[in-house]
Amino acid sequence: MTEQKPKVVLAYSGGLDTSIIIPWLKEHYGYDVIAMSADVGQGEELAPLKEKAIKTGAAKLYIEDLRDEFVTDYIYPTMKAGAVYEGKYLLGTSFARPLIARRLVEIARREGAVAIAHGATGKGNDQVRFEAAVKALAPDLKIIAPWREWDIKSREQEVDYAEAHDIPLPVTKETNYSMDRNLWHLSHEGMDLEDPANEPKSSMLLICTPPEQAPDEPTYLEIEFEQGIPVKVDGQTFSPAELINYLNEKGAANGVGVEDMVENRLVGMKSRGVYETPGGTILYYAHQKLEELCLDRLTLHYKEGVALRYAELVYDGIWFTPLREALDAFVDATQKTVTGTVRLKLYKGNISAAGTTSPYSLYSQDFATFDEDDVYDQADAGGFINIFALPMRVRAQLFPEEAAARLTGSEPKPVAVAPGFED
Repeated sequence: MTEQKPKVVLAYSGGLDTSIIIPWLKEHYGYDVIAMSADVGQGEELAPLKEKAIKTGAAKLYIEDLRDEFVTDYIYPTMKAGAVYEGKYLLGTSFARPLIARRLVEIARREGAVAIAHGATGKGNDQVRFEAAVKALAPDLKIIAPWREWDIKSREQEVDYAEAHDIPLPVTKETNYSMDRNLWHLSHEGMDLEDPANEPKSSMLLICTPPEQAPDEPTYLEIEFEQGIPVKVDGQTFSPAELINYLNEKGAANGVGVEDMVENRLVGMKSRGVYETPGGTILYYAHQKLEELCLDRLTLHYKEGVALRYAELVYDGIWFTPLREALDAFVDATQKTVTGTVRLKLYKGNISAAGTTSPYSLYSQDFATFDEDDVYDQADAGGFINIFALPMRVRAQLFPEEAAARLTGSEPKPVAVAPGFED
């Protein structure tokens, strides 16, 4: 009777890294490789994977349709939080990783596997995201990260390895951008982008029309939200994944959603990438416009701080934590009145608001008008200002030389002890 080999479940994309990892795992560990491809909206990339994985040496391939779960359980919570990493990155790769890791663990349990493997490099963020999620869900499983173990040092050497093992690849040494695609975004890294002095080539864009080539007439959209969640676009109801795809189509056609940024990776280095996120850019903008109308000042300002922490949390891969669950509870409480309709204009890479309405709007034209009104006594503002500015007034009275220095634009001298407080 043949002894059954231990099993490893590999996060498999069919790209350069994971294509060569299958034979490498078999050669170096002697494991049976169970490949798992998560369908998070990468489209035509999935079609050839089954044949390719088996030919490369996988014992089995799972293709898991996670598109709607991706939107409802990962994209929407992050969008409701308003989380944007370093002002630009809408976290398209980041929040897909805990979802994929969770399914890897589920399949590992089903298959009786002893390990999970991934193709993330030792320089990137994804290794942390995958492994932190696995450790949070199944701390007993071994994790194999070939990029931290093998002798391959570059993507060119990966291509050489693949050619030596007769593994067909979608890239060459000349067209070897590192890309990650799902229904939320497409990222580009490497090659000429590694020099921030280089302008991104418009030919690199695979989703978005370059803004200068977008139509000369604007496109209008209407998005309806209920408690922070988009439920209709242009009067149509979609599944979660279909809604993102519809917005992607509209945004991409108008050149919306291209970001070029140098970001700070969790592992300590800066990296440069170009992101195409047309539908996501539209949703974030629309959601923000609705919150402007529906959230009070204290809540809106506090939530801005939460958004920064939430973005770091997602970027760093610490999704399965009490902190994220607690922040979600706060965010959900703020979204109870974020219901209404936002009309947008898309034009040559830009988005502008074309009208926002909500049954929970806190905006009152009666109070805000510059015309005569019967609800706001402007004389009341004098007393408010006296109280609001009282600390500044007291300081100026106690330290007149400091106030005089500020008046002349000179540097205030160290403050003397106030009268009556001398030893």
